[in-house]
Amino acid sequence: MHENHAYRLYSQSGVLHMNISTKVRFWILVCIVAISGFSQGMLLPLIAIIFEQDGLSSAMNGIHATGIYIGILIASPFMEAPLRKYGYKPVILFGGFIVGMALLLFPLWPQFWFWFVLRLLIGVGDQMLHFSTQTWITSFSTVERRGRNIAIYGLFFSLGFAIGPAMSSLVEINRSLPFIISGLLTFATWGFVFLLKNDFPDHGEVGTTSIAGTLHRFKQVAKYAWVAFLPPLCYGFLEASLHGNFPIYALRNGIEASAIALILPAFSIGAIVFQLPLGILSDKYGRHRILMIVLFIGAACFIGSGLSGTSSLWLIISFFIAGMAVGSTFSLGISYMTDLLPKALLPAGNIMCGVAFSIGSVSGPAAGGLIIEFFAQGFFYIISMLLLSVFMSLWVFSIVSKNKNQAAAT
Repeated sequence: MHENHAYRLYSQSGVLHMNISTKVRFWILVCIVAISGFSQGMLLPLIAIIFEQDGLSSAMNGIHATGIYIGILIASPFMEAPLRKYGYKPVILFGGFIVGMALLLFPLWPQFWFWFVLRLLIGVGDQMLHFSTQTWITSFSTVERRGRNIAIYGLFFSLGFAIGPAMSSLVEINRSLPFIISGLLTFATWGFVFLLKNDFPDHGEVGTTSIAGTLHRFKQVAKYAWVAFLPPLCYGFLEASLHGNFPIYALRNGIEASAIALILPAFSIGAIVFQLPLGILSDKYGRHRILMIVLFIGAACFIGSGLSGTSSLWLIISFFIAGMAVGSTFSLGISYMTDLLPKALLPAGNIMCGVAFSIGSVSGPAAGGLIIEFFAQGFFYIISMLLLSVFMSLWVFSIVSKNKNQAAAT
């Protein structure tokens, strides 16, 4: 804490230095997240292609793909204590080292369970990276720029995630090459973290840093900001089910593979294009209002997708508009959570955002697969129902909060 206190005093003595160091810190953290998105975006299709070439069943392939998200869920309850004890920088460095080493170890032994363990480790490392960078960015961002900063954070992760699959083509040259390049890129970006001065979360009335203390803070966070975790959960469900289930739905409905290759990226492009504008709009008009608007638009788009039949053009248009609307629900949810909580609870809040996203990511493909199996036409409608459910939850939360404020005022 002495280092943190000294840094704050030094920052107060030189505003220009503080502004420069804050900008450098922000962009280093954003680049770290972009590389994390890049490695995740690369692993999903790359390992699926390799296993498909080796004749592994689609069911086992799907189980393997959950490794990252299981790693995130396993690591989540244990993240807060080391962050409060050692600060942001050591946790980011350790997480980046785990991800980089795991990527470089893939070519060592191409076996199903060895690769599954490496995926688990990448999930643990990615959770350390995302948790630390999210909490650090939300803690030093002003209220007026919080939505913009988290939107840039989400934008760079999305860009990395979108570029990552391009590495899959290198498997034709050498199976080890994508893993090696991704690992080296991770370590190259990881090195910039050494330039940052360490900082610590705001302790406030945080209490004990034990697991029991963390669970108590989870309870507090859930009490005050439960509604903010629904958009990340929704986004995890949406992203995983679209990438994992939509190709199956499309092929069973007679949509050609070449059309699928255009429809799915339309959602990602829409999300990338509108990530920053929505973040800025949420700063101006409020996170709650913007979230309700985009969720309603997204639900309408997916209902339209369900009614469009096999029209590739309409699916491309509706996916693009849906991406523009709900492609930012994860970053908007984080910003909204930050608005609702005191700074001392931000680490626990960011953990729960990650947990909510992981639960959505794990449940999305399973629920989508069951719907396609027994009621194929219901695939888009289940997504619309989820979006409308979150919309209604936000609406109820606003009414309850308004009534509480009025009661407190009287």
